[in-house]
Amino acid sequence: MGDARTFAWLIGLLATAILLAVLANRVSDRIRVPAPALFLVAAAIGSDLFPELGRLSPQINQRIVTVALIFVLFDGGMHIGWKRFRTSAGAVVWIGVAGTIVTAGALAVTAHLVLGFSWTTAMLIGAALSPTDPAVVFSVLGQREIQGRSGTILEGESGANDPVGIALMAVLLGTTGGGITAVATGLGEFALQMVVGAAVGVAGGLGLARLMRIPLPNEALYSIRLAAAAVVVYAAATLLFGSGFLAVLVAGILIGDVRAPFKREVERFTSGLSGLGEIVAFTVLGLSISVRDAIRPDVFWAGLAIAAILILVIRPILVGAVTARIKLDRGERAFVLWAGLKGAVPILLGTYVLGVGRADARRVYEIIFVVVLISVVVQGGLVPTFARLLSVPMTTAEPQPFALGLRFTGEPDGVYRCVVAPGARAEGSTVADLNIGDDAWINMIRRDGQLVQIRGNTVLQAGDEVLVQTDPDVDLQDLFRSPPSTGG
Repeated sequence: MGDARTFAWLIGLLATAILLAVLANRVSDRIRVPAPALFLVAAAIGSDLFPELGRLSPQINQRIVTVALIFVLFDGGMHIGWKRFRTSAGAVVWIGVAGTIVTAGALAVTAHLVLGFSWTTAMLIGAALSPTDPAVVFSVLGQREIQGRSGTILEGESGANDPVGIALMAVLLGTTGGGITAVATGLGEFALQMVVGAAVGVAGGLGLARLMRIPLPNEALYSIRLAAAAVVVYAAATLLFGSGFLAVLVAGILIGDVRAPFKREVERFTSGLSGLGEIVAFTVLGLSISVRDAIRPDVFWAGLAIAAILILVIRPILVGAVTARIKLDRGERAFVLWAGLKGAVPILLGTYVLGVGRADARRVYEIIFVVVLISVVVQGGLVPTFARLLSVPMTTAEPQPFALGLRFTGEPDGVYRCVVAPGARAEGSTVADLNIGDDAWINMIRRDGQLVQIRGNTVLQAGDEVLVQTDPDVDLQDLFRSPPSTGG
């Protein structure tokens, strides 16, 4: 019975911590500090007050956070979807790869010349801090959603540069020696991880699209099947010496727009797993550090210097030069550059440095923690202000806790849910004048959470959700999308 009571205490404390983390999102929404920052700080304080909480080894932390990131990236890919991704695919891949490499190189030079780290240690710091985490941005924005290419690029960049940063760190830790041989070996290993990861992701996504259509006896099993399949995709890519994180991201993108049984329920489930994964990742990583160590002068001031150079020089100037080829309005470009926040992946990569047992590993890890915390709090706290000042197009997604719908035994062919984007051709058009053809009609319009009576003179507004029935081969999305950006 004693063991049972101890176990009850443990699971009770764990459940209480998760509840508090969920409620922290309400606090975050009010004080405009991203919830992940609250998780990090609270966990770090907890590890100071109760040292036994921080006794997990770096390897165990890596395993826990890796599983969490599988679901975060998979859900992120599903949220982007192929239709959104293909309009910005070139920009996402370019900034995700080139931007990450430029950031890693510039940070390595900074850590070596400004802070006096050896080149090896400086490159590890650069690789660790190169990925971004716009999921933190969306935590700050709350119910507001970024419209147009800037939102897609931010989400896509985060998904793309996480695998790139992880692969870059793995190559640096695995490459021994120096000279041209080591460089060639490193580049080959990096290319192998990217190519194999992308290939497995494509194969996995196409396979999952078919798997999702196979009927099951219980609707709850559809979500469990897809979550398990995402882990299989990660494992397959990793076993083939590819990037498992890239594979799950690509697979998620490819099935994001697939029409399948219980798709909405599956999306809610994966979104819940992603939210839980974010809480677990930041909490576990926060427990791995002590606040007392993070505020030591040799750690805090080094972290502050790197964060300042990263935020004020490297991201806006060097990564800005990388994005010069991407067509965006000036305001959207500036917002994308400001919103390149750091998150869980840099701290995860810091645990890789801890795991190899370098003499300066603990100080490097603490510096990475400080940089991430400054980025999340300072940059993240100012994201809503910058979005408003730069006139970034956004819509407000109000919670919709009640639903009214119909179930069908077969897939309803030709029924599409479209959202009127700002500036779309459908915006300002009446139902009668909407060019959808003679064999199509609108079944429902929802505006501000309420049903709108459908008449010929009903005028569509930005943000309206429209249920359209038409020929299955007709694509009406061009009517409802925002026009492509033409800014330089």
